[in-house]
Amino acid sequence: MASYQVLSLAFFISFHLVVANGIFSDNMYINWGAHHSWMHGDDLQLVLDKSSGSGVQSKGTFLFGSIEALIKLVPGNSAGTVTAYYLSSTGDKHDEIDFEFLGNVSGKPYIIHTNIFTQGVGDREQQFYPWFDPTTDYHNYTIHWNPIAVVWYVDDIPIRVFRNYQRQGIGYPNAQAMRVYSSLWNADNWATRGGLDKIDWNSAPFVAKYRNFRPRACFWHGPVSITQCAVNNWYNSPQYSQLSYDKQGQMAWIRNNYMIYDYCKDAKRFNGQFPSECFKPQY
Repeated sequence: MASYQVLSLAFFISFHLVVANGIFSDNMYINWGAHHSWMHGDDLQLVLDKSSGSGVQSKGTFLFGSIEALIKLVPGNSAGTVTAYYLSSTGDKHDEIDFEFLGNVSGKPYIIHTNIFTQGVGDREQQFYPWFDPTTDYHNYTIHWNPIAVVWYVDDIPIRVFRNYQRQGIGYPNAQAMRVYSSLWNADNWATRGGLDKIDWNSAPFVAKYRNFRPRACFWHGPVSITQCAVNNWYNSPQYSQLSYDKQGQMAWIRNNYMIYDYCKDAKRFNGQFPSECFKPQY
């Protein structure tokens, strides 16, 4: 890696780190695996062992806003584990916006896996290596979602954008309420090298730690929220309609140096017939 690139990235991180504020216990509850996980104030700990994984979900449902939390991922040999942090509605034609963190054997990097579903249709994966060790300290993971675009941020650095092209026949999540979920679970049938590396239960329990969940979002109050949440809110202001020149530069640097998979470049998978959004500007 060139020295000027390292200095540039250090500048981005030092001046653009976002710290969330909030109380987990006010906004979330443990919905499975409560026998070995805990939540206290603004701290949460999810655990995976042979008995069970664990997960949480938000008490409220939302349509548009900014969802953020500080997360410290499972350290050491995390192969086969997945820590998921995402928004989702319910039903067969659900909408969903994902961060998933795919564990790896000791010494190998995590994979930051992103995806988006609209009306039950996903298959829009993009993956990145982190440019830091996500197990030694807390890092901010934010999903900013408004009627114009979804933006995935890591420490206030955008890594991906999915814009709203619904008028051109491309699905967009703008009419279904979503809860926030996070979980730590056994995915060793696919998560690490396609399932070749299995969970080493001798390393259990596996622990992911969280702080300061902050849902700065529009609460869902029924179908009327489809209109109410789409107008006159801070997340719809002009500054959130388009990434700034600096933010575009940050994202380009990450995507050029740390992106390892983009569905829009997988010609074999789609037999050359790429999804329509792959031909649209996203940022």
